[in-house]
Amino acid sequence: MFRFIHSADLHLGKPFGRFPEEVRARLRLAREGLPGQLDGLIGRLAAVARTAGAGHVLLAGDTFDAQTPTPRIVRQTLGAIAAAPDVVFVLLPGNHDSLAAGELWGRLQTGGPANLLLALEPVPVPLAPGVMLLPAPCTARRPGLDLTEAMGQPTPEGALRIGLGHGAVTDFSAGGEEGAPAVIPPDRAARAGLEYLALGDWHGQMQIGPRTWYAGTPEPDSHRHAAPGCALAVTLAGPGALPLATAVPTSVLRWVARTLDLLPDDAGPGLLDAALPPAAAREATVLRMTLTGRAHLADHRALRARLAAAEPDFLSCEIEDRVRPEVTAEDLDLIDRAGALRDAADLLAAEAAEPAQTPQARADAEGALRRLFALSGGSAS
Repeated sequence: MFRFIHSADLHLGKPFGRFPEEVRARLRLAREGLPGQLDGLIGRLAAVARTAGAGHVLLAGDTFDAQTPTPRIVRQTLGAIAAAPDVVFVLLPGNHDSLAAGELWGRLQTGGPANLLLALEPVPVPLAPGVMLLPAPCTARRPGLDLTEAMGQPTPEGALRIGLGHGAVTDFSAGGEEGAPAVIPPDRAARAGLEYLALGDWHGQMQIGPRTWYAGTPEPDSHRHAAPGCALAVTLAGPGALPLATAVPTSVLRWVARTLDLLPDDAGPGLLDAALPPAAAREATVLRMTLTGRAHLADHRALRARLAAAEPDFLSCEIEDRVRPEVTAEDLDLIDRAGALRDAADLLAAEAAEPAQTPQARADAEGALRRLFALSGGSAS
């Protein structure tokens, strides 16, 4: 029997440039931890390995976000690995940190601790007595060929054969991390006689077949995958036996995407309260809230006010408002019952409802009508 942890796509050093600095710092901290502490991903994966009774953590590529991580990131990563001497970390070059990053892998080779194993060549590597690793390191960001073909190499009779690769089995071009076409055959484990094929590249956990898994990233970095970050604790019972892969939570932050589709008679703020994550979880949540459908002007204003009040509770709160105004005479009366303001409101309402107008022209009229409602106070009597 052999137990190990399968993880991938740590993307240490990811800059998260589209966020404000305060948020970027928290997102980086969740991956890298504090210097000298064991609260980063390496330390958490080592703790997961100990709990599972595993002596190895197999990282299936993209440990680093770039081919030129800063010296601080490299030093901190090596320090975190050295701080877990009872766990062997196996690092495979992925497409973000491929073998083309010769300087990076050279630094890891010369400065790495004894419990760091670099899978830099497509040759069988002994992990433990009777256990062989068959790695397929990425030679470039877009290799353009199936590197896992090398996993068919012979190993000693009766050895447990574990493949370690990085790339696309299914075509992720419609929403994958890199948009690369599929190059790894889904039956690679069977073709190469593997007990287990550990893959990286897809950031969500996914089983491809009885012996093939994507572990997903242990700390999510986008709203694409709704589930919290996990690693896989894998048990191989013996030659021919199906592997047992169990998801183990590893993330400290949540990326939550919610869509609220409104109808004109909905109680918008009440629906919002039901859609938002619980208050206790918000400080560690990166929220993307999309508002769609139709709403009366007053209801829409109340909804946005409620959302604005909750926004500071979240680590980050991104709002996409695509709500179209449902305009009645009563709504327009709240702007004004007569005069120039009412004339402008009537004109904008008509333009927003005119099918002959372009979608952009209708959207502009709707936005102007909402601004007019806000500026008027929406409380004419």
